[in-house]
Amino acid sequence: MKKLIWVVLSVIVFLAACGGKDEKTVKIGVTGEDKTVWNIIKEKAEKDGIKVELVEFQDYTIPNNALNEGEIDLNAFQHFAFLEEFKKAHNLDITPIGTTVFAPMGIYSEKIKDIKELKKGDTVAIPNDPTNQARALRLLETAGIIKLDDDFGLLGDPSKVKENDLGIKIKAIDAQQTPRVLPDVAASIINNGVAGKAGFDTKNDPIYLENANADNAKPYINVIAAKTENKDKEEYKKIVEYYQTPEVAEAIKKNSNGGEVVHKLSADEIKQVEEDVK
Repeated sequence: MKKLIWVVLSVIVFLAACGGKDEKTVKIGVTGEDKTVWNIIKEKAEKDGIKVELVEFQDYTIPNNALNEGEIDLNAFQHFAFLEEFKKAHNLDITPIGTTVFAPMGIYSEKIKDIKELKKGDTVAIPNDPTNQARALRLLETAGIIKLDDDFGLLGDPSKVKENDLGIKIKAIDAQQTPRVLPDVAASIINNGVAGKAGFDTKNDPIYLENANADNAKPYINVIAAKTENKDKEEYKKIVEYYQTPEVAEAIKKNSNGGEVVHKLSADEIKQVEEDVK
């Protein structure tokens, strides 16, 4: 009888331990699941008793609200600049806890092979959301097409263009539409993720590409975000660690044909970028 009791107790302890692992489920909001990358992370997490559950969203406006409301634990889809603007606009208390990738923005065209071939009066399409609109205009400035006001900042719009010698017409449209208008414009500036979904080789197809190593690229490094009150949770820090492993970096490089690069910023560097984008 005593042996039977010990067996029963052992089973209960074992089940309780298993149940404890199940309690460490981390729900992560994403916008377009990269199965190869996240499967690597899931496997690493499982070894540490963490179950990763991905929640896919079709719209960039939803994952931050879902995080703020506690419907998910983390999200991984946006860069510093987008996060800062969104949380200000919606009064959210969420914060980046680690960095993932830099996905360069590119200028694409069906009509020209080089950005220098733009002609007087040509139309260039850009995303119309505030942070990516400003980023696209910065890209045009870097390419030597326009010059922007000194106070342009991270949220400048076409009204802040101070020089436009070619008289380029700038057409701000929904980011998802930027690939579709290519037949109708001289060039279109397309987010890396949108371009990838549209079937482009994001490294080789652009006629001009954002420099991943430039200092002004840091606000556009993608992040993993959490509610501020939960930012120090150990299992959340683990997710960041898994993402920044060599295996994940290699998978991202392969899947994007070198179009995306893993960026690992320290806690101090993250704080500095947060200050820069405020």
